[in-house]
Amino acid sequence: MIRWLTPFILCAVLWTAGLAQQRPDRSHPPATGPTPQLHLPPIQKRMLSNGIPVWIVETNEVPLVQVNLVVMAGNSDDPAGSFGLANLTAAMLDEGAGDRSALQLADSIEFLGASLSTTSTFDASSIRLNVPVARLQDALPLMADVALRPTFPEAELKRIREERLTALLQARDDASAVASMAFARVVFGPMHRYGTGATGTEASLKSFTPQNLRDFHGAMYRSTNARFIVVGDVTAATALPLLEKNFGAWRSQANVARAALPAVQPPESQVVIIDMPSAAQSQIRIGGIGVARSTPDYFSILVLNTILGGSFTSRLNQNLREQHGYSYGVSSRFDMRRSAGPFLTGGGVQTDKTSEALREFFNELNGIAKPVEADELDKARKYVALGYPSDFETIGDLSARLEEQVVYNLPNDYFDRYIPNVLAVTPDAVMKAATTYIQPKKFVVVIAGDRKVIEPGVRALNLAPIRFMNVDEVVR
Repeated sequence: MIRWLTPFILCAVLWTAGLAQQRPDRSHPPATGPTPQLHLPPIQKRMLSNGIPVWIVETNEVPLVQVNLVVMAGNSDDPAGSFGLANLTAAMLDEGAGDRSALQLADSIEFLGASLSTTSTFDASSIRLNVPVARLQDALPLMADVALRPTFPEAELKRIREERLTALLQARDDASAVASMAFARVVFGPMHRYGTGATGTEASLKSFTPQNLRDFHGAMYRSTNARFIVVGDVTAATALPLLEKNFGAWRSQANVARAALPAVQPPESQVVIIDMPSAAQSQIRIGGIGVARSTPDYFSILVLNTILGGSFTSRLNQNLREQHGYSYGVSSRFDMRRSAGPFLTGGGVQTDKTSEALREFFNELNGIAKPVEADELDKARKYVALGYPSDFETIGDLSARLEEQVVYNLPNDYFDRYIPNVLAVTPDAVMKAATTYIQPKKFVVVIAGDRKVIEPGVRALNLAPIRFMNVDEVVR
């Protein structure tokens, strides 16, 4: 069971604000070698009597089974003015369910040698059960209670709310968190769901009641909105009757209509400085609106970003870390969601080298539009291709990849074609993706750092009009 401790919440704030690196994020996979092969067991597609799709993958290496219930509702489904509701609902599912309290539920799961977690992203929510095969029959009723019969107790809501409010308070002193949150706010605006972190704002957190969570759960956690993924040492003949027994009576009368997020008007190019005199470094974020996960240019963008800032040996990291020593590490990423998420690059740099670091960021952002040399392209393609099989090492890894396929409606041969699609990316495709999706003259620059030290040098670069925000405007 996940306990929403404050450090975890802060990490969630940073991730959803756009700081973490895009997968794949591997340290030093081999750049050369034979063409990798990915051989996965077949996906057996079945359905419960109530219409819930069930994907089953048999793998018999260890006597464990992973059961993921994916609900097609996530943070982007938050009602206006209630940002953070979906995330809080998911967090509260295992804080009391059926006739068990949070502690009783945790004890019951632990007694079975199982683990159960609940989570949400911008695009979906998941309940994930990992259990020894011999205890699957005993564990599924607990999972069903969590999914279908959460109690949303007031005391647990108060505890989690206080943890999240504390995390927001701590974020005010963290330049990295402030820069990431400010970047999302500037690029998407305060009224768009992508402009606010997954956990919401101080005001929204304080406003939520157990009834708000029950209402969201009742509206979005429906059988018509659910998918099951089962991976492990189990057969369809064994798993389906158990799922039917515990979830077959879950019958919703209506489909869930997911509203599309409003279109975003890209902001004007600008430099935003948030004064944080105590910051150990200047935290820089540069970018704008990227692309949706459905883009047909996915593989070209993946290779492009690997070259630019998606690996340790990327151009950005080699420049700012290895060549100039301005940073411990910088990166870039396209955060692809159901709607177009952000593209951003950034990292922490020496305060007294902020303007010099900005210059190098833009040198690389402008330079990526030039033709890529054959050896650099080959290295990037192999970096992605050779590392991809490691994303399937455990049944948890495999089920997570299947979740991606389900949530984004990826084609049936997606995994089989992944490595060939990566290796087929051409120099022209990379250059087209670069010129289409990376346009530095239109980018927003956000810097959280010591204004009195960094402003003169930043102003001298004449990148774009400068404006200032304070921490209160960013973290609220």
